[in-house]
Amino acid sequence: MKKNFLSSYFYCDIHHRRNIRLDGYDYTQAGAYFITICTYERECLFGNVVEGNMQLNDLGRIVADEWLKTADIRPEIGLDAWVVMPNHFHGIVVMINGRGTARRAPTTEQFGKPVAGSIPTIIRSFKSAATKRINEFRHTPGMPVWQRNYYEHIIRNETSLAKIREYIINNPQQWELDRENPTNIRTD
Repeated sequence: MKKNFLSSYFYCDIHHRRNIRLDGYDYTQAGAYFITICTYERECLFGNVVEGNMQLNDLGRIVADEWLKTADIRPEIGLDAWVVMPNHFHGIVVMINGRGTARRAPTTEQFGKPVAGSIPTIIRSFKSAATKRINEFRHTPGMPVWQRNYYEHIIRNETSLAKIREYIINNPQQWELDRENPTNIRTD
């Protein structure tokens, strides 16, 4: 079996959580970022993969809708390839008019002090909006939908961008091998 080249990097293991943001990196600067967000306890909330195609349920459609709204309400970003999977989400965010420059001090987020227009703030807002709508739909106020935090990878060149796009597009066809598929999670 061929292992997906990105699966180990983006494994959403809540027991081995670590800070994965680059120290001193300005997450408001122009560029492309690969984002992975996992559901709380890897629960399959958003639909099913059927014959290699993702079939979104109502909750999955809420996630897709909120992702599209992310770009609608933020003119500083664009969305590239993305996919809602049964228990996680992958997307590429492109910061179009980043405010970071070589002469500018890095923008560092601190607890309780979000930086407007930064990747962490954008993702936090997306997760919050999707959670609110999902919990309203399910009549489950306060229930977690997402795992704490998210994974991000700074896309540094066109070759990497092409590989990540391909990974996202092919993710449903690879579901049977995906480490996030609950049937593949080892408990030993």
